[in-house]
Amino acid sequence: MRTVQITTLLLAFLFVAGSCSKKSSDETTAADEHDPQQSLADLKAAQGLEVKLFASEPMFSNPTNIAIDERGRVWVCEAFNYRNQYNPKNPVKAEGDRIMILEDTDGDGQADKSKVFYQGTDVNAALGISLVGDRIIVSCSPNVFVFTDADHDDVPEKKEVFFQGIQGLQHDHGMHTFVFGPDGKLYFNFGNEGKSLLTAAGDTVVDVNGKKVIANGKPFREGMVMRADLDGSHVEVLASNFRNNFEVAVDPYGTMWQSDNDDDGNKGTRINYVMEYGNYGFKDEVTGASWSSRRTNLEREIPLRHWHLNDPGVVPNVLQTGAGSPSGITVYEGTLLPKEFYGQMIHAEPGNNVVRSYPVENDGAGYKATIVKILEAQKDQWFRPIDVAVAPDGSLFVADWYDPGVGGHQVGDVNRGRIYRVAPPKTAYKVEKIDLSTIDGAIAALQNPNQAWRFLGWTALAKQGVAAEAALKKVWQSENPRHRAQALWLLTKLPTAGLYLDEALKDKDANIRITAIRIVRLLNKDVLATASRMAKDESPQVRREVAIAIRGMNSPEAAGVWTTLADQYDGKDRWYLEALGISATGNWDLYFNIWKAHVGADWKKSSNRDIVWRSRSKYAIPMVAELIKESDDKDMLRYYRALDFQTDPSKQVVLTQLVQQAKGDKVLYALKHMDPSKLKMTPAIKSALDKVLTEEKGKIEFVELVTSFKLQDRSGELMSMALQYPDSLTGREAMRTLLAWDKTSLIQQALNSKTTGEPQAAIRALRPHMYNPKAIALVESVMMDSTRDIELRKVSVKNFGGPWQAEDRLLLLAKEGKIHASLHTAAGGVFQSAWRAKLRDEAAAYLTLPGSKSGSPLPPISAMLDKKGDPIKGKEVFATLCSNCHRVNGEGTNFGPDLSGIGDKLSREALYTSILFPDQGISFGYEGYKLVLSDGSTAVGRIVSETGDKVDLQYMANQQTVQKSNISTRTKLDSSLMPSNLQSSMSEEELVNLVQYLSLLKDEAKISANY
Repeated sequence: MRTVQITTLLLAFLFVAGSCSKKSSDETTAADEHDPQQSLADLKAAQGLEVKLFASEPMFSNPTNIAIDERGRVWVCEAFNYRNQYNPKNPVKAEGDRIMILEDTDGDGQADKSKVFYQGTDVNAALGISLVGDRIIVSCSPNVFVFTDADHDDVPEKKEVFFQGIQGLQHDHGMHTFVFGPDGKLYFNFGNEGKSLLTAAGDTVVDVNGKKVIANGKPFREGMVMRADLDGSHVEVLASNFRNNFEVAVDPYGTMWQSDNDDDGNKGTRINYVMEYGNYGFKDEVTGASWSSRRTNLEREIPLRHWHLNDPGVVPNVLQTGAGSPSGITVYEGTLLPKEFYGQMIHAEPGNNVVRSYPVENDGAGYKATIVKILEAQKDQWFRPIDVAVAPDGSLFVADWYDPGVGGHQVGDVNRGRIYRVAPPKTAYKVEKIDLSTIDGAIAALQNPNQAWRFLGWTALAKQGVAAEAALKKVWQSENPRHRAQALWLLTKLPTAGLYLDEALKDKDANIRITAIRIVRLLNKDVLATASRMAKDESPQVRREVAIAIRGMNSPEAAGVWTTLADQYDGKDRWYLEALGISATGNWDLYFNIWKAHVGADWKKSSNRDIVWRSRSKYAIPMVAELIKESDDKDMLRYYRALDFQTDPSKQVVLTQLVQQAKGDKVLYALKHMDPSKLKMTPAIKSALDKVLTEEKGKIEFVELVTSFKLQDRSGELMSMALQYPDSLTGREAMRTLLAWDKTSLIQQALNSKTTGEPQAAIRALRPHMYNPKAIALVESVMMDSTRDIELRKVSVKNFGGPWQAEDRLLLLAKEGKIHASLHTAAGGVFQSAWRAKLRDEAAAYLTLPGSKSGSPLPPISAMLDKKGDPIKGKEVFATLCSNCHRVNGEGTNFGPDLSGIGDKLSREALYTSILFPDQGISFGYEGYKLVLSDGSTAVGRIVSETGDKVDLQYMANQQTVQKSNISTRTKLDSSLMPSNLQSSMSEEELVNLVQYLSLLKDEAKISANY
């Protein structure tokens, strides 16, 4: 899950108006809008489908994950107790959350019976449930539990720890669902807070390749995808470096699919095909640096930059889906839904209030996809589909968290939750019984679209062994390739496995050939011989599997197969190139040298240059340097970035040569990519470095080189840059270096400067570093100094907003009564904008909010939230106090943003925050500026237009044009142009009425013209 919060878009200018009306007698109330039937009516299903409500509160609440058993019953993980420490206003079940079973006993498509399978605080907000016969696997970080219900009475005989040590108690980015694969193994994943995996005995899991399952970069990073035997043994890490890969889905061929969540707000969510052993680029592969850290050859767009997609060694994405909260996913193996969904991913996307499918097409050695909506809310933004599951009849079930937001440790409503059934119109929910005692019954179970049935069918057929061969062979010879693949996995467990593998490797369907190669690996039978046989397959996807199959083979024969595969790289297919890279991991020097000898002078051919770029062999380093010298500026960056992934000491020698032999920016980048700690500083390098520093002075490159080479004698220059560019990357990074070098006396000197603007600039440059105790102490010294300008002190207080370390320090100062009354409003704004609700409530006890027009302090916002105002009177307050700045439905003054429909964007709490603390955030494009003119006068306002010779400045309804030749200085204001004491013009009752009015401006269609 990810946080779905609407940030305070107003914070500069809050108010919005619109036409209101008296509520007609048949209009639903706000509470009715969230009634299950109202929510159902708002949902729109894809053509050929209808949606029905299967179950809702009070039968259960806050579902996080669902599974459907062979009887068609829905098992639900509840999250009533989700993150109580961050949601202190929500009630708590002392006895813990529940695992529920919901059943439709009369076949009307609605659950009429529910029971508690298990309840306890150890499953609070569990994020995964999997039904594996009489074992129920429940994922609830830091543990994975296995409940056993051998007598199937829905009462577990025992509960055991399956795995433990997953970090992040109740963390959305921890362990997720276990899925049974067609190979008889369990597939599972955890997000970037999972960190590690321990056995039930408490030992760190070592995977089948001898690697500890720890996300420390040796070699795994961040989120991982894994598989294991049914008993939890033989764990294998299949891929890593995801952020929050919520669930993995496995199709009959053994191909893995999942979604991944970006850092909130960066429009980079994605769908992945999980190429085995791939690195998926959330963090820098070598250093672990964040995607936002500067690097050479940085992607132009943040959604691409987010996944390091320009870096060699990063597997591409099937699809990037923009902003969202990607959650539960499955592969649809049924035939009840329309044909376009056959064999496709189906995915819950609570951030966008939609359930989607992603029809997949081949894309070289990988895949690409498009988006098809299955179920979406038309207006109800509380619809938060969090998981999907397929029933035995092929219908789709959707779990709806139903909340103003979803995840991110926040929850607005713990009492609601829904489960919907999606199927063709008028399709009854009928679950046929399957007789597992017969081989035909077991075959039917294997082919069922429901995961619980497939497990039971697979297990029954595996137990039958040779007795099931004839029936399985019949499926193998059928037309349905997905069923054929299911049969193949089981047939190759028999003594006649070789016969079926030989047939499969020659099959006309590439997916069957891929399945066969995977089975050869699973059986560890003639892998190299099979790879040699398939190395020239016409399908690049099959050759991809060949590349993965020989990974780890340290022999000239394997290197020869790799060379054959590399010969077929077309210079365009990034999927294929990454498969080659994965294949050579651990044996790069061997593979690369044999390939290099094979291609000879042709190594500079375009496609072969890519192989050099992707290589991690030390023998590629001088070849990369040669390409740098011959390349244009664009390719130069690409090749320099490739050197970051080379670890051999010869890299330093090559870079030193480039410094001496190259020209222009190529010298700059050679210096940037050196490791000064491993460098002998020669006169030639020093001369080149000094020359580049002179050329790059005032730029970010200057900061990077000074930092890298630890040139502390340049600290004064860094300080000057921080003050000159406090809001830019250059200034921020200069300040970061000064803090790292403990140059606090230099920074303090700037904070105490009498030069106009210097202290303010220093404060702003420190703002991004308020997680650093040194920065906190420096800013606090200004805030607490009663001799300093009050506006500077208020700006200092604002710096404490954001990082938890700074917020916690400010709270401690408030508790100790050390924050002066003149700073209470500024401090209140910091706390009220804090992400942690508990912090907001706690701080309110120690600070006095701004006063109303009566002069008495206002109560805490939490208290005002409990009051319901009169929206009609609130509209009158708006007309009197707010319409001078804001335009709504064509009326008012176009000074602040046109904010019609604000109730759709901000909660009532956020509306209060925006009114009382306007300085906490300023909307883009509505920043205030102060112009000092040549005659000594000043002009303040919003810049609405600017040309080469003039600036148009607006303040409320007044607008003036200022010639640039008359401007002495231009200063961006830290405070909002919206009056900071607006509440002093209102009584508490009027403020409550105003917020009530604004909160109802959600959609013009909902508001009557007479209101």
